[in-house]
Amino acid sequence: MSATLKHIVFWKLKEHAEGADKASNALQLKTLLDSCAGIVPGMLRFEAAIAQPGLEATYDVVLNSEFASAAALEAYQNHPAHVAIKPFFGAVRESRQCMDYFS
Repeated sequence: MSATLKHIVFWKLKEHAEGADKASNALQLKTLLDSCAGIVPGMLRFEAAIAQPGLEATYDVVLNSEFASAAALEAYQNHPAHVAIKPFFGAVRESRQCMDYFS
């Protein structure tokens, strides 16, 4: 059995950016991420979520994804649909954390 490549990203958002508040930008960010689900072969799992009230969270939005290979993750990273959403992410984020690993 071959290992899958996990790609997990967390974003902490600015209180206000791009003319909107954090909650609105979190929803927009999730919508943009959701639009990238399934865009490349080898994408095995792709789940975006927003921090929920009453549950512990130090970041506002998370992407939890899995890829069949490093090549599949690279294809996702360079796909035009993914590249197109990066400017919005950069504009609304305060910080970003990422971890890739095989399991």
